[in-house]
Amino acid sequence: MITVLRLGHRPERDKRVTTHVCLVSRALGADRIVISTRDDNVVKSVSDVVSRFGGEFQVESGINWKKYIQNFQGIKIHLTMYGIPIQNAIQKIPKDKDLLIIVGSEKVPSEVYKLADFNIAVTNQPHSEVAGLAIFLDKYYEGKELEKKFKGIMRVIPSEHGKNLKIFSREECVSILRNLGMDEKLISHSIAVANLSFEIGKRCNADIPLLICGALFHDIGRIRENGISHGIVGSEMVLELGYPIEVANIVKRHVGGGLEQEEAKKLGLKEFDLMPETLEEKIVCHADNLIKRDKKIKLEEVLEEYRKMGLHNQVDRIRSLHRYLSDLINMDIDDLDV
Repeated sequence: MITVLRLGHRPERDKRVTTHVCLVSRALGADRIVISTRDDNVVKSVSDVVSRFGGEFQVESGINWKKYIQNFQGIKIHLTMYGIPIQNAIQKIPKDKDLLIIVGSEKVPSEVYKLADFNIAVTNQPHSEVAGLAIFLDKYYEGKELEKKFKGIMRVIPSEHGKNLKIFSREECVSILRNLGMDEKLISHSIAVANLSFEIGKRCNADIPLLICGALFHDIGRIRENGISHGIVGSEMVLELGYPIEVANIVKRHVGGGLEQEEAKKLGLKEFDLMPETLEEKIVCHADNLIKRDKKIKLEEVLEEYRKMGLHNQVDRIRSLHRYLSDLINMDIDDLDV
């Protein structure tokens, strides 16, 4: 675990800089930040970002910095322009112990230098503490922190041109479906699939906002095409709306229990990678099978319908998916109340 200690914060002068120290800590791999001076406004501002953009980052203010450093069980690192150059020290920092990174403001008490296990400089020149913290975390993680995923309701979708910020909320997704002209009965079905997906997903650490968004959009293709290809059509619509490939793949791979390449070819579909792969894809795929109109039904009832159609491969596949997800959440999905 990595904790950042913001030292010497002055609420009347440092609110913006300290907020940026908090945001860099969260975005680049730290787990929590403690601020020596109480500032409820900074705590609220950062907590609001966490609630919208995701993660389990913690922020607390009004900490006795000296006791905190003295009682910390781990490696204590003080970032200061007077320290040893980072390129000469970074390899000496253990990767298997908790870290406390001390980020000072204008004047840092001399005691901090003595209490720290490492006094490290990101260049021995004056510059921003925000930049110093960012470079230290990047060096420590060797760039891997840039791959961290946040499971927030608000998500930036990388774009070469312009801004693309999407809201992964029930309200937003249902509003989009209505604006596109989806039938209310189909919307009710999609909401029921989302509710069952949520009950499964919360028990197995799924990406809940992604899961709900994918579940609500899973039948969006039926607005244009009501046949077997509605999953593919829907995935194209989701991408047109600016949502990421992770949502599109949930939509594309939800039909039946998934379609193997040879099955897709026989059906004349233009894409063949139609087997659910990620946890979220598997959950939505199976939740859709277990929702008839807007009511949950038992697995055996689903399988019997597929048997009557002569789709025995689908029977085996759906049963296997049911068993996999049931084992994952330590209960039979048939017993889930929705």
